[in-house]
Amino acid sequence: MSGAQSELKNAGLKVTGPRVLVLDYLEASRDRHLSAEDIWTALKEQGEEASLATVYRVLTQFESAGLVHRHTFEGNTSVFELADEDHHDHMVCTKCGSVTEYVDDVIEKRQHEIAAAHNFQVSDHVHVIYGLCKACH
Repeated sequence: MSGAQSELKNAGLKVTGPRVLVLDYLEASRDRHLSAEDIWTALKEQGEEASLATVYRVLTQFESAGLVHRHTFEGNTSVFELADEDHHDHMVCTKCGSVTEYVDDVIEKRQHEIAAAHNFQVSDHVHVIYGLCKACH
């Protein structure tokens, strides 16, 4: 059994051809933040027969099962990244759309201090910084 097949079963999903194709592509891609259209185009270029609707459906199923996280950065296009144990935040270039991941312990600590000061229990958060990357400024 392949790694993708094991991951699907562990997530409670039936192993199907489209699910394996999408998960294999996500795991092999150098780009961690991919739209459904990116994945669909790449699969077509590999000669795979998956419709865009199927790719969207699979990604939504993966999101529900906790295999991927969906982000909607600048604009309305959703991108997906494989879920991992390590929390990170994002910087998004408003010109070229590049996404840079970062971790900052001071920001994480401060967010929890602010929540505690307001008697607010944090379950999750999203921190996105928008601006221009080095190549675009």
